[in-house]
Amino acid sequence: MSRTILIADAGATKTEWSLLRNGKVKSLETLGISPYFLGEEQIAELLRKDLVPSLKKAEVAEVYFYGTGCLNPQNNKLVKNALKKVFRGASVKVTHDVEGAAIGLCGRSKGIACILGTGSSSCFFDGKKIKKNNPGLGYALGDEGSGAYLGKKVLQYYLYNTFDEDLRARFDAAYVTTATEILENVYKKPLPNRYLASFARFLADNRGHYMVENIIEDGLNDFFFTHLVKYNEAWKYPINFVGGIAFGFKDVIKDLCATYNFELGRILQKPMKGLIEFHRDM
Repeated sequence: MSRTILIADAGATKTEWSLLRNGKVKSLETLGISPYFLGEEQIAELLRKDLVPSLKKAEVAEVYFYGTGCLNPQNNKLVKNALKKVFRGASVKVTHDVEGAAIGLCGRSKGIACILGTGSSSCFFDGKKIKKNNPGLGYALGDEGSGAYLGKKVLQYYLYNTFDEDLRARFDAAYVTTATEILENVYKKPLPNRYLASFARFLADNRGHYMVENIIEDGLNDFFFTHLVKYNEAWKYPINFVGGIAFGFKDVIKDLCATYNFELGRILQKPMKGLIEFHRDM
């Protein structure tokens, strides 16, 4: 492979980049790029400031951007325009993060691909393209099983005084905050989804407590029940997962797959390795 390729796996919290050049891979990371929160010029400026200097003047020929929110045609165009401003002359393809997850998890095989990160989504991939995709409603109305969804549960338990004294003390020690500050971050400040997702860490740090286990299991089961059971293919092909939440709570994912009689496929923290393999073989 002689051409220089840039691949992006963009979530709301962070974006992972891989530069493929002369048979070598250079990994980079920037802040998340979501067209729901950043405009065209903001994205372009982020790329110029945080990405381009690290590319060491590499002449990028092709850009493949897999990003959150990019299924929406307007958002797709916005991101594509921003990339074209920065990588002039390069071939730019923008598609959504669910397709990136599907390719990264399934390669050229059939399967269900699920994202459980800051947000959540799922699809049935036939080895070539996505055939079915349950619509994502975002952190306010959906994103079942995501970091934002689980973090919201943590805050509900805390603010409603549902936590027992032990867990409340642990929360107060981990997060020096107030109800007023929490509500301001959720309803008035930018990027509330990231803020909510940051509290999923509390669950990972306090495994074993029955309330914590209930939140994790209930939150992930909401994803299975709301989304996965609606795919007829869920009982025919492997169910694959990618994202920090899926990877961090893979024991619960495994148990839920057994409960629903699903065949568990791969659970990856990130889809990038699969994306690199895919584009190298094109």
